[in-house]
Amino acid sequence: MKNEFMARAIQLAMDSVQRGQGGPFGAVVVRDATIVAESGNRVTSTNDPTAHAEILAIRQACAKLGIFELNGCDLYTSCEPCPMCMGAIYWARLARVYFASTAQDAAQIGFDDSLIYRELVLPYSARRIPAIQMMRDEALAAFEAWANRTDKITY
Repeated sequence: MKNEFMARAIQLAMDSVQRGQGGPFGAVVVRDATIVAESGNRVTSTNDPTAHAEILAIRQACAKLGIFELNGCDLYTSCEPCPMCMGAIYWARLARVYFASTAQDAAQIGFDDSLIYRELVLPYSARRIPAIQMMRDEALAAFEAWANRTDKITY
């Protein structure tokens, strides 16, 4: 059964390439042996750098199921997820991630995420895109308001 889900993710990647919708990536969210959501990459067709297949499939699954955590769901993706997608996978609390090709395979055709991994461990000011902190005290007011709410939905 798992081969069927990975085969679908790979087909979505191929469809994305053939239709000119984005890069060669596809993803499927599965719950109880049923596909809940699926997508190919749509970065170039939507002019959205976050429109990776994994992100879109997670968004669709959450919308369809009416939840923001995908506990008990698995993700099948045609390639090892990038740092952005891994962040979304952890935030969505997926149970497992199955992937086909590796990040190194993707790097060989121009989809190289190694810069992001190297940048994240650098001090803010040493990054290619400097991160400059400002107005921390003012921003902490929103955190305090959140901490004081008794009716908040934690995640």
